[in-house]
Amino acid sequence: MVCGGFTCSKNCLCALNLLYTLVSLLLIGIAAWGIGFGLISSFRVVGVTIAVGVFLFLIALVGLIGAVKHHQVLLFFYMIILLLVFIVQFSVSCACLALNEEQQSQLLEVGWNNTNSAREDIERNLNCCGFRVFDPNETCFSDCFRSRQCQPCAPIIEEYSGMVLTFVGGIGLFFSFTEILGVWLTYRYRNQKDPRANPSAFL
Repeated sequence: MVCGGFTCSKNCLCALNLLYTLVSLLLIGIAAWGIGFGLISSFRVVGVTIAVGVFLFLIALVGLIGAVKHHQVLLFFYMIILLLVFIVQFSVSCACLALNEEQQSQLLEVGWNNTNSAREDIERNLNCCGFRVFDPNETCFSDCFRSRQCQPCAPIIEEYSGMVLTFVGGIGLFFSFTEILGVWLTYRYRNQKDPRANPSAFL
């Protein structure tokens, strides 16, 4: 069977959804690992990571069932949801890659001021206190706070923020192209006829 045939389209779609399933389980596993080793204490960060993992798992499950059964309704909703996810993910990935150093710094400061639990994790793991300036009168959770000789967290975070945003944006772009591939495969697969089906059956 050539790659343009029914069986090849079905197998490619199944393989793509198995990849999404593995990625979703990996996201849930990373969140559980971060909690287990005490690296993440922020319920918001863990909740968002698990929610994204569960959402991706459900999408992959719908796509997998639709591909195996050649179910027109499931494949239609899978195609629409995947297209919406592609638009959002492509936009976010481009935004991550387009941020300059000043915009990254402003974004980090906004995040620092709005997440207390994540701030505690950063101070504890990076051994720093405060964002721009170290204030010995403020509460800090790092080990260096005992000696009152801490450096602010902003220079440490900004050193890696550009690399992290580039990595996240690149990964996001890669998966966004797999999503548009999934939309194209689904559209094509829906319009193909199963050669094993009864030609006299009502479709």
